[in-house]
Amino acid sequence: MADQAKIEKIAARQFAEHRDRVAFTPLPPDLMPETMDDAYLAAEALRDLWIEGGRGPVGGYKIALTSKPIQELCGVDKPCGGFVFAETIHPSPARLSLGGYGRLALEFELAVRLGREMTAGAAPYTAETARDYVDVCLPAFELIDDRRADYATLDAMSMISDNVWCGGVVVGPPVADWQGLDLVTTPVRMIWNGEVAEEGVTGAAMGNPMESLAWLANLATERGWPMTPGMTIITGSTFATRHPEPGDQVVYAIDGIGDVEVTIEA
Repeated sequence: MADQAKIEKIAARQFAEHRDRVAFTPLPPDLMPETMDDAYLAAEALRDLWIEGGRGPVGGYKIALTSKPIQELCGVDKPCGGFVFAETIHPSPARLSLGGYGRLALEFELAVRLGREMTAGAAPYTAETARDYVDVCLPAFELIDDRRADYATLDAMSMISDNVWCGGVVVGPPVADWQGLDLVTTPVRMIWNGEVAEEGVTGAAMGNPMESLAWLANLATERGWPMTPGMTIITGSTFATRHPEPGDQVVYAIDGIGDVEVTIEA
């Protein structure tokens, strides 16, 4: 059975560190969750503190730690999930101030918006069944707030309890006619200050964005998190995380879906 007092202490620590712009560090031994379930309980307690503090309601979910190398670095053998708050979902083009984050990084993703509720009764979901719940697809940046973390000292329990660093999302225009796209091989491009910086395919995240959606739906229904129409789900980055600088203008383009754009200010 989880130690509720410890769970609440973890959430209070993370909440205060975000408020006070304290650099991210792993939880100390006396606060380290003993299980992944405890880490998620701490994240849920932090979610409730943020909702009370005005960041809520929850507007969707994110997936993190999707690559095997980063999982090994963090000591886990599967991805992790977190909350996206409605007040932190921004339309493209967006202007973002670095001063609004402990340290901002960008990830490059396909977002989906649900058209139907994903219920526990229909679980477990697969990539094939999950796609039937998608209303529209959108190009997206996830806004990572890593709070100046030392990436050499990461651990999954601390990150999960800190909502796996989700600072929000920027989404491009929604596309309803996406069903004919092969979301494994659809080309994508990162355009940094007018130059193509990287190219890849949507399947670089979990092999297929719908695999990510299915994984998150199974986690959410298992934990009692609602997956309701209108929620925005981000499905993992196709490129490595990048830290922007003031003056940077970044576009992420998905063939057949469109572009999402951010401009970075100090």
